Amino acid sequence: MSEKIEVGSIIIGKVTGIQPYGAFVALGDTTQGLIHISEITHGYVKDINDHLKVGDEVKVKVLSVDEGAGKIGLSIRATEEAPVQQHAEKAKKPRKRQAAAIVTEAEGMQGFNTLKEKLQEWIDQSQHEEIKK
Repeated sequence: MSEKIEVGSIIIGKVTGIQPYGAFVALGDTTQGLIHISEITHGYVKDINDHLKVGDEVKVKVLSVDEGAGKIGLSIRATEEAPVQQHAEKAKKPRKRQAAAIVTEAEGMQGFNTLKEKLQEWIDQSQHEEIKK
């Protein structure tokens, strides 16, 4: 990495490759970074090819620089404002609630006995089984 790239800086780069997990971006003649799929845009990205193609110029923010490993983490999403309506839609959606099971009193007594209450019964059954053998 001959050019000094600093975390937090915003740079224009060119997409040089696309993989299922992210897009590689040239940040100069000798420096390249990766935009992870989660940093492409706000919201869910199923296929990066729906958002980017090789040769696209993109504005990216530098998230991390690991000079030892030669890796630079980039984000397009960090250069854009989050859509306001996306958050409003989430707030409006009612949550689905699972219906509670209707349990008769007799079933409730058997099905919800505590471990302490059942323990002696299990010990007695076990001893009774041993006697049978």
